[in-house]
Amino acid sequence: MSFLIRVVLPDRPGALGAVASALGHAGGDILSVDIVERSNGQATDDLVVELPSDKLADSLVSAAASVPGVRVESIRPYAGVIDPFRELELLEKLAISIDDASSVLADGVCRLFRSGWALVLQAPDVQGAASVVLARSSAAPEIDTLPTPWWPPSPSRALDAEEDWAPSGWANMGTELAVVPLGRDAILVGRPALRWLASEIIRLSHLASIAATVLVDPNQPEPRI
Repeated sequence: MSFLIRVVLPDRPGALGAVASALGHAGGDILSVDIVERSNGQATDDLVVELPSDKLADSLVSAAASVPGVRVESIRPYAGVIDPFRELELLEKLAISIDDASSVLADGVCRLFRSGWALVLQAPDVQGAASVVLARSSAAPEIDTLPTPWWPPSPSRALDAEEDWAPSGWANMGTELAVVPLGRDAILVGRPALRWLASEIIRLSHLASIAATVLVDPNQPEPRI
């Protein structure tokens, strides 16, 4: 079984190697490493680690935390596909996906940010009105509209799943939310038990900004979503 572990460690040579060695001694096989953020002498890394079925996830937490200066921020099962799917590949795919570009974008965002789901929301006609769901990722909630008292989506930011506008199930599952503008519309992304860092939201915002230009139909004034 694979797990996604977020660790905060000293930003110095050898720190990540020490964590990798500790996880290896615990029986873990590291499948991928993403450096999420580096600041103030610390690095935040996401590691996807495969663990034999006879081992407990707690053994990975204990192993990583045994390295001096290392803190395990979260761990959760991870069933995503490990692949080199990156921003440029997604943008290239969007450019040729005329009929389902918004769904391609939603699924791509989930892969890039290891999220549970993503919704493309239409800008409401009236402030305080519900937004229409224009597209959703493959595992997104089956809803057609969503209250958006927090509109507009700019500035890009994290949202609280415990607020009244969010379905109660989201908070119960520990969903962490982030919203960024997509042209005049928005992308709302949810993932379980993995806090959104400022650097991730900035990266998501930049991706959405570029995607909005890719989605523009030359014969239409708005993004082709």
